[in-house]
Amino acid sequence: MPEIARFYGIIIKLFFGDHPPPHFHAVYGEYVGLFNIETIEMIEGDLPNRAKKMIVEWSKLYQNELREMWNKQEFRKLPPLE
Repeated sequence: MPEIARFYGIIIKLFFGDHPPPHFHAVYGEYVGLFNIETIEMIEGDLPNRAKKMIVEWSKLYQNELREMWNKQEFRKLPPLE
């Protein structure tokens, strides 16, 4: 699973050809979450609130890029949350 961003111990990954809806994976230590790219909500997982808030903030900044990567299945790195 390609890593597309890393910040504050959070790793964002994307599977190409994965099941709908369009989503990305977030890993924070032993915690994981799946986030819907269209709604930017966690659809599965057990992430701590603080990590979840940072992921939502980051994904709002790069929602268009995430959508484009999912649709075109073209991997590229995205900047971290600063």
